[in-house]
Amino acid sequence: MIKAINLSKTFYQGRVKIEAVRNAQIEIQKGESILITGPSGAGKSTFLHMLGGFDKPTKGDLLFDGINFYKIPDKVRSKIRNEKVGFVFQFYHLLPEFNVMENVMLPALMRKGKNKKALKDIKKRAESLLKSVGLTGRLNHRPAELSGGESQRVAIARSLINSPEILLCDEPTGNLDSKIGNEIMDCLWALRNKENMALCMVTHDECLHNDFDKRFKIRDGSLEENIGKTIGEKNGTEGLHKWQVCR
Repeated sequence: MIKAINLSKTFYQGRVKIEAVRNAQIEIQKGESILITGPSGAGKSTFLHMLGGFDKPTKGDLLFDGINFYKIPDKVRSKIRNEKVGFVFQFYHLLPEFNVMENVMLPALMRKGKNKKALKDIKKRAESLLKSVGLTGRLNHRPAELSGGESQRVAIARSLINSPEILLCDEPTGNLDSKIGNEIMDCLWALRNKENMALCMVTHDECLHNDFDKRFKIRDGSLEENIGKTIGEKNGTEGLHKWQVCR
């Protein structure tokens, strides 16, 4: 479904050249789950934003269902992104002037318009998603009235309103304590299975135990794939991963 070919992103701070992502390559199939870990500043978010069509690479290609995503007009790319890509941000990005229901419905309203039938269907879908994330009693609350965990649940429901083919998650538990973070991970995993979509998550947390199909690590902008079990998986104790540089 998604194929990144030598994706690179370079920034400049004055005369200083910063290679945020270098020649990254990855393939994500329909329904596949991908985990990308790495420390802060390693290039995780930059890479995820390029995968989602938000940030044009300095060089390289991104194929989405065979379409070269950054070779098509911005308007067409935005339409495909709205219909096929869900994005969960670390900082939620809920609109403060809208309530929970309105925040979740917004991407679908942008896609389908506001005619009476579409509005009814969108509202029904939003209510179903909010029920799935345990927020039935919060539909009319505004973001300022929510906890961090509740805000992230709203963001997850919003990302799924258009039934995307892939869900991209940028540090979805980064601002939450471990208990709420685990609840969010359980929620994401359950919804991913229910919605039958691909999942790609970036995080600095290397202790996630979910059964991802593929695991990668990003170091200094270079993407590396886990090609074997951890030592701990082999002998029952925690150990180091074996990594393969994807260049």
